[in-house]
Parts: sequence; structure tokens; C-alpha cells
Amino acid sequence: MALEEQVVDRLIEKGYHISFAESCTGGLCCGTLVNVTNASKVLDVSFVTYANEAKMEYLGVSADTILTHGVVSEQVAYEMAQGVAKTAKSEVGVGVTGVAGPGGGTAKKPVGMVCFGFCINGEVTTYTMQFGEIGRNQVRKSSVEFVFQKLLEIL
Repeated sequence: MALEEQVVDRLIEKGYHISFAESCTGGLCCGTLVNVTNASKVLDVSFVTYANEAKMEYLGVSADTILTHGVVSEQVAYEMAQGVAKTAKSEVGVGVTGVAGPGGGTAKKPVGMVCFGFCINGEVTTYTMQFGEIGRNQVRKSSVEFVFQKLLEIL
């Protein structure tokens, strides 16, 4: 059984709903979940917040957090996950922000660096993965795989 199918089953078992706040993945997490039969039982709303302004307006990400830590940071992923769960009134919120490439990387935040936030009933955990310069779409795919693997672990 695919990871996303297992996640949907686990969410149904727990009676949880999930919402995604996606930047570099551009809706790929949500789209992957929607591939699964019964996705409608666990998904009501998700956001693709590519622009910083969208992160602030729809998810409540603080401008200070973005200025202090940069948009690609665990702090922003934390606020994205927490914000989407609150806005969507879901038990599970997932935030994803990163540098898919091929450009946009820096020495501190290279291409392939992606930060994740997972908010489960108000408790937030964050992670940073360095996928490397494996190509824009592969960074996005690897990010989605990480999200579903981590969801299975923490649910």
C-alpha cells in the first residue's frame, strides 16, 4: 500500500482532518493525498502560498519571522503548519517551504534545502532536509515522500 493510502487510513482511524500549506511543492502534497480514495473524508482545505504575502495573509506567518530567519526556515515552516491547521480547523497541518532550484540557493540555504512543519493537535515539530541539486521536480517529489513518511511516523 502506498504511503499516502496508509496516511489517509490512519487519519480516518483517528478521525482527523489534514490541511497543507505548500510553497515549493506547489500543491503536490495535497494532490498526492487526493489521488487516494476516501481523501474527501480527511481533507477540507489546503493552501499553496508561494508568495511571502500569501504566507502572512492566509496562514498568519509573521513578517518578523520571515525577516529574521528567511522564508526557507524551520521557523516559517512551523508557523505555516500551525497557521494552516488553525485556518482550516484541522487536527493536522503541514507546512513546506524550500529551495527547489535550479536557482535561488545560497551558501546557508542551498538548492535542495526544504523545511517542514507538522502540527498535530497544536503540537508542532519541524525538520530540515537537504535533498541536494537533484533537479527542481525531484526536490518536490522527495519533499512529498518525506511528508508522507513523517506523517505515518508521527500519527
